[in-house]
Amino acid sequence: MRTICFYFQVHQPLRIKPYRFFDIGDDHYYWDDYSNKTIMRKVAQKCYLPMNALLLDLIHQYKGAFKVSFSISGVCLDQFELYAPDVLDSFRKLVDTGYVELLSETDAHALCSLKSKAEFTKMINVHREKIKKHFNGYEPKVFRNTELIYSDQIGAMVADLGFKGILTEGAKHILGWKSPNYVYHNAIKPDLKVLLKNFQLSDDIAFRFSNKTWADYPLTTPKFVNWINAIPKTEETLNLFMDYETFGEHQWAESGIFEFMKALPGAVFEGSDFGFSTPSEVLDSAKVIAPIHVPTPISWADEERDLTAWLGNDLQDEAFEKLYQMESLVNQVEDEEIKRDWAYLQTSDHFYYMCTKFFSDGDIHAYFSPYDSPYDAFINYMNVLSDFILRLEKKHKEQLKSS
Repeated sequence: MRTICFYFQVHQPLRIKPYRFFDIGDDHYYWDDYSNKTIMRKVAQKCYLPMNALLLDLIHQYKGAFKVSFSISGVCLDQFELYAPDVLDSFRKLVDTGYVELLSETDAHALCSLKSKAEFTKMINVHREKIKKHFNGYEPKVFRNTELIYSDQIGAMVADLGFKGILTEGAKHILGWKSPNYVYHNAIKPDLKVLLKNFQLSDDIAFRFSNKTWADYPLTTPKFVNWINAIPKTEETLNLFMDYETFGEHQWAESGIFEFMKALPGAVFEGSDFGFSTPSEVLDSAKVIAPIHVPTPISWADEERDLTAWLGNDLQDEAFEKLYQMESLVNQVEDEEIKRDWAYLQTSDHFYYMCTKFFSDGDIHAYFSPYDSPYDAFINYMNVLSDFILRLEKKHKEQLKSS
């Protein structure tokens, strides 16, 4: 039987408060607690709580034949603890069914895989410990890098950390004529298996579902099942990867997105030869057909499926380089608040807000940004980073004096 693999990314960044030049050296707290709490509670009510309840009902209704997977960022888990313990409880109930897989990732939803193997490894280990803590000792076996960023070298690092598989984008410029509906393996470390997102069918749900100008609007379950039935019989797995906030936040409840998801498993079981599997189940059962060669990093963002959403202009590059210049010094100081802020400042969203794309993907970037412009995002971030560097250097000097 062929299978559908659902993966949902669950992430909320810690947003930085308005931080002026004159705050540098005076105010060492950077986070907008009011916005973070307000947004978390809003998304909890619109997405996390109702969707978790729906998925739990589907798992029980189909007696485990319906399965999904999640990657929950560490920075999101931290906010669940602070602002939404009810959401954390609802995720635990899902995992406790045994039909929901949790994936590993970088704790702060960071871009460190592009810069520092040491920081990448450390963040993964921190995230592993948080998953163990919150989910009764659960240990993820499959990895999902921030925003599905992947390359041959990143995959090799992930393989060295003991994971059996990784998720990434089925980017057209990488696949060429090949299909994303197979299991591939890393070009350097063949033991690491690679699952590729079918972006066409994933994005039909995640981005086009409520778009009334879309030629295929409205998307119904019979229509979707017809599309998956058109996939050649030799193609074994359909990977549907998307933001969890698709349900109720990006696609509002009024669009019918919850009703669509509620009806989808039954329509699949009744009208196709597809079932549902977790990533680990796919990796354990499906045949690996070939290496996938990705010499330059890809992601699931924007039309280009590259890194330009985060590192595509001078603003982003300057902030990114300045941040990681601090890595060695951060590792030398013994200060939990500094280390916490260092991690949160690495969250990829801060660089996403600085993106200056104004054409095909500009509206998407503006939708997610709390700033009026990319330049405001850059100035605010660099002000905070300037204060962070002052704190860091001061603490380092104090330690040297006392040693």
